[in-house]
Amino acid sequence: MRRRDFLTTVAAASVLPQLTARATASAAPAPGAPPLKLGVASYSLRKFPFDKCLEMAKACDVKYINFKDVHIPRTDSPDAIKAARAKTEAAGFTIMGGGTITMTNDEAAVRKDFEYAKAAGMPLIVAAPSPDSLDVVEKLAREFDIKVGIHNHGPEDKYFPSPYDVYKAVKARDKHMGLCVDVGHSWRAGTDPTKAVLELHDRVYDLHVKDLRDLKVKDSQVIVGKGAIDFPGLFRALIKIGYTGHVGLEYEIDENDPLPGMLQSFAYMRGVLAGISQT
Repeated sequence: MRRRDFLTTVAAASVLPQLTARATASAAPAPGAPPLKLGVASYSLRKFPFDKCLEMAKACDVKYINFKDVHIPRTDSPDAIKAARAKTEAAGFTIMGGGTITMTNDEAAVRKDFEYAKAAGMPLIVAAPSPDSLDVVEKLAREFDIKVGIHNHGPEDKYFPSPYDVYKAVKARDKHMGLCVDVGHSWRAGTDPTKAVLELHDRVYDLHVKDLRDLKVKDSQVIVGKGAIDFPGLFRALIKIGYTGHVGLEYEIDENDPLPGMLQSFAYMRGVLAGISQT
C-alpha cells in the first residue's frame, strides 16, 4: 500500500471511536427499516474530469451518485449523455439524480433540462427554480415522469432558504414535486433538518449532506462527524420515515484534494449506521 493511501486509511479509521456516544442519542429505528443509500454528490469532485470522478467515487465504496453537469454537461449531445450514463452504470453505480439545475419561467429551456435528465437516466432533478416557473416545472415533471427535488440554499436564497419554504411551494402540487434537503444550509437558515425530515417526510426526495463546525457559518464546513450536526439523530429520522432516496455527500471543502476527507466522512457515516443497528 502506498504511503498516501495508508495515511488516508488510518485517517478514515480514526473517526470511528467518536461514534458510541452520538450514535445512541435517539430512539431506535423502525423494525425492518431499509438501509440508507449513502452516495456521492459529484459536486464534491468538481475539480476532476468525469472518468476521474467515477474513479474517486468508487474509492469511497459507494454505489450511488448524483451528477453535477460539470461531469455530464447539459450541452453535450444526447448520444454523449447516454454514453456517460452507460459508463457510469458499467462502473457499478446507480444514478440517483442530477443538479442543482437553475430553472426560470421558460418552458423550452426547462424542457431541455428534462430531456437531459431523461437521457442521463436521472429519476430526479435537484432544482433551483424561480417561483414563477413552478407551473412549468410541475407540468414537465409529470410529462417526463421525473421527480424534482427543490434545493434549499440557506439565508442567501431569496426563494427557498429552508426546507419549509420549499414545502409551502410544493405541498399542494403534483407528487413529482418535492424537496432536496441540504443539511448544512437548513441549519444556517435556522431549521433543524432532522425535524424537517420528520415533519415533511412525504415530500423529502433527496438529501445533500455536509457538516458544519458552527451551525450559522457557511465557511465552517468540516469532515462529516467533526462538526456540530447530529447525524445519528438525522439518520434515525430517515430510517423512521422509510426514506429510500439518496443521502449524497456534498463535500465542498478541500476541492483540490477532497478524497481523504470524503473517506473519513463515509467512515463516520457508516459507523453511525452500524451503531444505530446495534441499539
